[in-house]
Amino acid sequence: MSKTIAEKILSQHSGTDAKAGDIVIAEIDYCFGQDGTSGVAIDSFVKLNGKSVYDPDKIAIIIDHSAPSPNEGVSAIHKKIREFAKTFKIHLYDIGCGVCHQLSQEMGHVVPGNLVIGADSHSCTYGAINAFTTGVGSTDFAAVMISGKLWFKVPESIKLVCKGKWPKGVYSKDLILQIIGDLGADGATYLSAEFVGSAIAALSVDARFTISNMAIEMGAKAGIMLADEKTLKWVKAHSKKKFKVVKPDKDAIYKFTKEYDVSKIEPMIAKPHTVDNTCPVSEVVGTEIQQASLGTCTNGRLEDLKIAAKILKGRKVSRDCRMIVAPASKQIFLDAMELGIIKTLIDAGAVFVTPGCGACVGTHNGVPSDGENVISTANRNFKGRMGNRNSFIYLASPATVAASAIEGKITDPRKYL
Repeated sequence: MSKTIAEKILSQHSGTDAKAGDIVIAEIDYCFGQDGTSGVAIDSFVKLNGKSVYDPDKIAIIIDHSAPSPNEGVSAIHKKIREFAKTFKIHLYDIGCGVCHQLSQEMGHVVPGNLVIGADSHSCTYGAINAFTTGVGSTDFAAVMISGKLWFKVPESIKLVCKGKWPKGVYSKDLILQIIGDLGADGATYLSAEFVGSAIAALSVDARFTISNMAIEMGAKAGIMLADEKTLKWVKAHSKKKFKVVKPDKDAIYKFTKEYDVSKIEPMIAKPHTVDNTCPVSEVVGTEIQQASLGTCTNGRLEDLKIAAKILKGRKVSRDCRMIVAPASKQIFLDAMELGIIKTLIDAGAVFVTPGCGACVGTHNGVPSDGENVISTANRNFKGRMGNRNSFIYLASPATVAASAIEGKITDPRKYL
C-alpha cells in the first residue's frame, strides 16, 4: 500500500503495515521534557513504579521555561529534575543551555526518519528535518522513559504545497501565519502536515524549523518536510547518528492538498488573542506597542537574530518601547556574539535575557502590564500567555518585530530593508 511519511515512520517503528486510522505501539528514538512538564513526569514515573529507564542516551530534560528559577517553588522542581537526571544518568541541559526545541536538534538527538515525543506541545519542530515528532503529556513521557514505547493512532496526512519566489521582507514566519489563518486553529487537528514545494526548498533549515514548530497551532499532530541536500548537510554537521531519509510514495493518499504562492504573501500578523486571527501587516500598521520580544523556539535562531540586527544596525529602539531578546541556545548566543550581532542589538537598546524561553511563557521574563501591546516572534498569543491576561500579543516575523521596535508601533519591515 502506498504511504505518506507519517505512515511509513510509524510502520517502521511499530513493525506493522500501518495506515491512517490504525492503532500501533511504536518504539521511540528520543524523548524529552522541560521544566514545566518534567516535575509531573517524574511523579508519574514513581507512581508507575519505574525502577530504570529504557535508554539513558535517548532521554533528556531541558530546564528552559523558568530559567534561572524565579521562585522557591520552581527551584524545588528544578532540584527534583537534577536529582532524577543524575540518578538515571539521562541528559540534563540546565539553565542557560537553551530551549528544548533548539537543543534537541542542535545537540544531534534527532535525525531524519526518527520517531520522537516531547512533553511540550511544540515538539513538532523537528519535522523540518524529516522526522515524525509530536508533543505528549507528562504521563506519556514517564511511560516512554520506562518502556521506550508509546501507542499512536496513525494520523491522516495533508499536503501543503508552497511555491513561488520569496518577496523581500517576507519570511517563513509569514508563510506559516498565512497557512494557519487560512486553515484555522483546528483545520488540521490530528493530521500530519507535509510541507513541500519550491518555496520550502528555497528556505534555510533554520527557517524551516519555524514552519514545523507552528504546525500545532493549526491542530496538526506533526509538521514534516522532505530531506534535501540542505537537510543532510545540516544533520551531518550536528549529529553522528545513522539515519535513513523517508519519502512519501508518489500515489500516497492525502486527506486534502492545498497550494500557497509565497510571492503573493505580505508580512503577516497574528492579532490577539488567537494564532489564526491573522492579517497582512498593512491592516494594523500604526498600532502602538510597548514591548517587542525576539526569540523563543520559533524564531530565536542565529538567522533570526541576524535579520533583526540588520534592521536595527545604526538605529535605536523607541523610547516608548522595550525590546527583549532571548537566544534559543547558548551556542547561538556565542555565535551571535562573535558576529557582532549582540553588540548591534544592545547598541540599539535591546535587553538580553538567559538563552531559553524568555518572555514567551510569562513566568518571570518581560511580563507586560495591563493594557500593553506586545509584538513577539513567539508562536502563541493567547490571553495571559506572557503572564498578564490584560495585555495584548501580536505575533510576527523577526523583521517585523525589529522594525516595530524602532517606531514603537507595528511597522511594515520592508521600509527598512
